[in-house]
Amino acid sequence: MRKILCALPLFVAVPLIAQSAPEVPGAMDVARVTAGTYNTDPGHTLIGWRVSHFGFNDYFGIFGDATGTLTLDPAKPNTSKVDITIPIGKVTTASAGLTGHLLRAGKDGGKADFFGPAPADAKFVSTSVVASGTSAKITGNLTLNGVTKPVVLDTKFSGAGNNPFNKKATVGFHATTTIKRSDFGVTYGIPVVSDDVKLDISVAFEKAS
Repeated sequence: MRKILCALPLFVAVPLIAQSAPEVPGAMDVARVTAGTYNTDPGHTLIGWRVSHFGFNDYFGIFGDATGTLTLDPAKPNTSKVDITIPIGKVTTASAGLTGHLLRAGKDGGKADFFGPAPADAKFVSTSVVASGTSAKITGNLTLNGVTKPVVLDTKFSGAGNNPFNKKATVGFHATTTIKRSDFGVTYGIPVVSDDVKLDISVAFEKAS
């Protein structure tokens, strides 16, 4: 009997905790999406990159603080337009030495191994969108290291709702693609560091007021 009485507060508390748990603000519900122009939430927009290192394993890093716009009409998804700017100079890796190498000037005034100390921002501008349900193929021009090439992003809608802090309508997407860095003039270390670079993109857009 004593054990039962001791356990009773726990059984009472569990339903109360469940009732007070907050709901997740975003949901994968297209009905929540409203037409208009959206701006990126730079603090929650990440472009991850991944390369094969010596054929042993993958190494990855992140570009953050991306800015840009999305024009979206859920009734006409193929008319959507995306324009994103990525500050290459803010590249982040787990190794201070590697991050420094990515942004290091070339020797004796020569070409930098990777991006150099003051790299221009990268930019992606969509040219077409082909939507199917909650997925889409977004074709656009990627400008990186002074070179512009067409790229196709395999994109999936991941959620919509109101940001609980600033109350702005927010939509989120995940996208993936693979580029060849040699196409953009970044050839150092190929092939022991792979030419193929896998990009994994997670972006949040907030509706412009």
